Amino acid sequence: MSTVALGESAPDFDLPATGGVDVKLSEYRGRKVVLYFYPKDSTPGCTQEGRDFRDLHDEFVEAGAVVFGVSRDSVRSHEKFSAKQGFPFPLLSDEGETVCRLYDVIKEKNMYGRKVLGVQRSTFLIDDDGRLRGEWRGVKVKGHAAEVLGAVRSLD
Repeated sequence: MSTVALGESAPDFDLPATGGVDVKLSEYRGRKVVLYFYPKDSTPGCTQEGRDFRDLHDEFVEAGAVVFGVSRDSVRSHEKFSAKQGFPFPLLSDEGETVCRLYDVIKEKNMYGRKVLGVQRSTFLIDDDGRLRGEWRGVKVKGHAAEVLGAVRSLD
């Protein structure tokens, strides 16, 4: 369960991102925001998810949305990942897990028989008034970006 319920204002944040910028959520009022949290740069599922958002990026823009990927990796790691995959959207670095915890995506996982805390693949849709309008948790990558695009379009 996130710290914010559907229909409530999404919590503001300010994170460093690829391209040498900081992204402050409140500066995107008036636009729809897709915030997708993923576990780790350059891993198979995260690469495919990023590619899917990349391949649909023009359609997200046409629908009035900005897309941001968020993980606990460093900006340096994000820069390499983004350059290799040709992502047209910023990747945000949440090394301190502040935003991950605001959106309650840090979950206990079983990794090779031991329990670790990691990012649960999750996506949030924020409307142009800054309200949380959609959330997907425990995301399966296949078809997910297209489903989110459909939800973005339904906000009009």
